[in-house]
Amino acid sequence: MPEGPEIQRAADRLRRAIVDTPLRAVEFASPALERYAPTLASSRVGAIETRGKALLTHFDCGLSVYSHNQLYGVWRIAKPGVLPQTTRSLRFAVHGERRSILLYSASDIAVLDAAGIALHPFLARLGPDVLDPRLDEAAVLLQLQAPRFARRRLTGLLLDQGFFAGIGNYLRSEIAFVAGIDPRRRPSELSLPERLKLAAAILTVCRQAYRFRGVTNDLARAAALKSAGWSYEARRFHVFDRDGQPCHVCGTTIERHDDGRRWYLCPCCQQTSPNRG
Repeated sequence: MPEGPEIQRAADRLRRAIVDTPLRAVEFASPALERYAPTLASSRVGAIETRGKALLTHFDCGLSVYSHNQLYGVWRIAKPGVLPQTTRSLRFAVHGERRSILLYSASDIAVLDAAGIALHPFLARLGPDVLDPRLDEAAVLLQLQAPRFARRRLTGLLLDQGFFAGIGNYLRSEIAFVAGIDPRRRPSELSLPERLKLAAAILTVCRQAYRFRGVTNDLARAAALKSAGWSYEARRFHVFDRDGQPCHVCGTTIERHDDGRRWYLCPCCQQTSPNRG
């Protein structure tokens, strides 16, 4: 599933392609939504907003299209009248004069007005967007100390979109590694210096992933690995998807664990208790 950084980069491309340009047509695969198409097509896309892993395409007429890629959704950009060669199902399309933006394979799509956005069951429960530039370490620390979050294991908490919107599976493993914390621990078990390290890691890892196409590894190390011939996927992470391989920092074998979804850690670099090492 695309995570916050991937959705934000997709939104950047969509904005450049379609915002504030005359539209030729709007299409929906769903008959229930197709009735909105003429109204939207006679308007313009005024903004494209991300909220964690969800995306809102705002039209000047006052309506917005909510979409969530879930596991298989993907956005494409095409020239007018030229659709990509794919076996995927086109679910939503906005055709401008210069470009079309096309959403394939996503099933969670709705047309909403401002009140509908405020009441939408997914959007209404989202926590702060982890890529919001206004978010700082102090605000993250407050979330970590909040009673409803403090006693939950980080393995589950970091995936909870009500905690921070946009963190997904690869980011939780990478955040915990950069913070030097075993993700089976709870914020309430962490010392203040550990909570500060975790707050900093939540921001820096997610923002680096956005800026550098999902690379969360140390950037100098990733560049050196690239020069040595490592593939993008092989050099991308500190620990995620690297089980059985040596830690880049200490050489200890990376472990894989499962809680319904896979996560990874270095048993040497990530402390199991404040007093370790």
